[in-house]
Amino acid sequence: MSPSYAVVIPTLVRDTLADCLGALVAATGPKPAEIVLVDDRPDPGPGPLEHALSVLGDLRERTSVVASGGRGPAAARNTGLRAVAAPWVAFLDDDVQVGPHWCEQLAQDLADASPDTGGVQGVIAVPLPGERRPTDWERGTAGLAQARWITADMAFRADALKQVGGFDERFRRAFREDADIALRVLDAGWRIQQGRRTTRHPVRPADRWVSLRAQRGNADDALMRYLHGPDWWERAGAPRGRLRTHLAVTAAGAAACALAVTGHGRAAATAALGWAAGTAEFAWARIAPGPRTRHEVTTMLATSALIPPAATWHWLSGLQRHRNAPAWQEVAS
Repeated sequence: MSPSYAVVIPTLVRDTLADCLGALVAATGPKPAEIVLVDDRPDPGPGPLEHALSVLGDLRERTSVVASGGRGPAAARNTGLRAVAAPWVAFLDDDVQVGPHWCEQLAQDLADASPDTGGVQGVIAVPLPGERRPTDWERGTAGLAQARWITADMAFRADALKQVGGFDERFRRAFREDADIALRVLDAGWRIQQGRRTTRHPVRPADRWVSLRAQRGNADDALMRYLHGPDWWERAGAPRGRLRTHLAVTAAGAAACALAVTGHGRAAATAALGWAAGTAEFAWARIAPGPRTRHEVTTMLATSALIPPAATWHWLSGLQRHRNAPAWQEVAS
């Protein structure tokens, strides 16, 4: 007998929600005892949500909808956790599609979990175009397939989550809240295993400035540093990215401006050359593996100039804002 489980899906009621629920309904195997949709829109309305609920069929009677007030995915998952009674909670994002045998494979993953296992991760597959090279955004999304503890498909033992106080609601974006909860579960003495169930994570449409907005995550990295120490990257298996380079390029650009204003022309030119070289290297690193269309190249050129100062700003502001951040266990108590 496999353990009973609930499915919690935080959602902004995007167009992808109906496909997510439809895949869950179609998956073979023991169905969830409970499904909780956590509506995280600041001002929920019934329209699109009712359409998504219509695909649930017989599972509709097991499904409840709760509102979380637009406070982000971490708070939404905590809201869903409080609404379920099952011993296991499988979290899904509203833009994924579980595999055809997902319920059966999840039941096996949970049945195989040892008593000290607090979480079992799913396998994420990101489909990429076969007729051309992927764009920078598509390559970034494809990285989710290697991400550790990603809550796009992550099952946790409810007792483990409650022991550590749930998700840290200071993570307002869908970024790092999964690594944070996993590290705290591990620190509490639980294990996290890799499961065998598979979930598809399509690349959602995005405008050309999406990579610039993503730099807000650097503030969350600053919070992670305060909460888990400077080595949290290694513990979480997270790529370090280019923050150090971004800081250096931004410093060179700022120095060039300051030196030019103060009349140090030669030093300003040297600093400007360093800024230009760093920006060009970053742009080419993003352009070279991509499709190199006009739209992609112009997007990479524009955002490669803007990303280093944006990353620097969000990192420094995060260090300032979270400098006295207590452990989430203290905040939740």
